[in-house]
Amino acid sequence: MFTGLIEAVCTVKSVRQSENTMLLSIDLGELADDGRIGDSIAINGVCLTIAKLEGGIASFELSGETLAKSTLGKLKPSSQVNIERAIKASDRFGGHFVQGHIDGKAAIKAIDKRGQFADMKFAAQAELLDQMVVKGSVAVDGISLTIASMDQNSFNVALIPETLNKTTLSRVKIGDEVNIETDIIVKTIKTQLEKILPQKQPLTAEKLKELGF
Repeated sequence: MFTGLIEAVCTVKSVRQSENTMLLSIDLGELADDGRIGDSIAINGVCLTIAKLEGGIASFELSGETLAKSTLGKLKPSSQVNIERAIKASDRFGGHFVQGHIDGKAAIKAIDKRGQFADMKFAAQAELLDQMVVKGSVAVDGISLTIASMDQNSFNVALIPETLNKTTLSRVKIGDEVNIETDIIVKTIKTQLEKILPQKQPLTAEKLKELGF
């Protein structure tokens, strides 16, 4: 389990890719000091397991499913990635519940810089957008963000200087793809409501009131 609060931006050291798998090595620096083989690390929001650890260099084995569902297959040596170690039971929980299980990808549609701040728009498929709500949480490349607004084809977030300075979002450009994990709470509620409601009946505010929401 993760929180979406990025601990560091680290550098990819090597990538060895075969037909359906990839071996990814990343320089974790000081974050590797208390690391062990088998530890879970979120790389751009994707939960991976340390398979090998040599000093500060951690290696991860990626399956075909991970490569298909995320952007990690596009990484190259010297690429920068967001890193978060799995949360400890004693840690302060400052973001939102992030599992490291990517729901899909989105493309950066617009970047509106406002001094040290920035607004970003992400184009996403309806399946992802249906799992989001305005003022709800979303993990973008592992970063816990709040959805500022939405339309039929995209969602927007407002980025503060701290987020831009401490994550890879300061380096992105229009057209880049990012990993998206929607809020597990929203997904759970949506799934349960779909089981309750008739399949062809739209979910309206009136219907929610009838169900006690």
